[in-house]
Amino acid sequence: MSDTRIRGRIHAIEPTKMFGQKGFRKRLVVLEQDNGRFVNYIPIDFLGDSCDDVDQLKVGDEIEVRYRLSGRKWQRDAASEVKYFLSAESSEFRKVSDDSGAAPSANIQDINAALDDAADGDGVPF
Repeated sequence: MSDTRIRGRIHAIEPTKMFGQKGFRKRLVVLEQDNGRFVNYIPIDFLGDSCDDVDQLKVGDEIEVRYRLSGRKWQRDAASEVKYFLSAESSEFRKVSDDSGAAPSANIQDINAALDDAADGDGVPF
């Protein structure tokens, strides 16, 4: 399973929820993408320790999230209908800009500049 990236503005941040006796934690962040014709809302799950990383974000921030898709099958019993669920689980993220439209932090700019410098003539850094 490979990681994929998505970029959008934060529409909502839910509080962290705890599940089970072992204290599994999950936090939902909803990204908004407006393509001019309609608005797309993408729920991204932050799991475990990454729930705490969301504390540095706020509604309106633009972020890029690396995520992996996770699916599962659920059936109450052998006679009931089978249901399938799909979720996007964050593996990392970076802030592109805050709600004021400010540029990303110097660290992100430095990384982007290094990638640009490493790129061969076609703009691809590999």
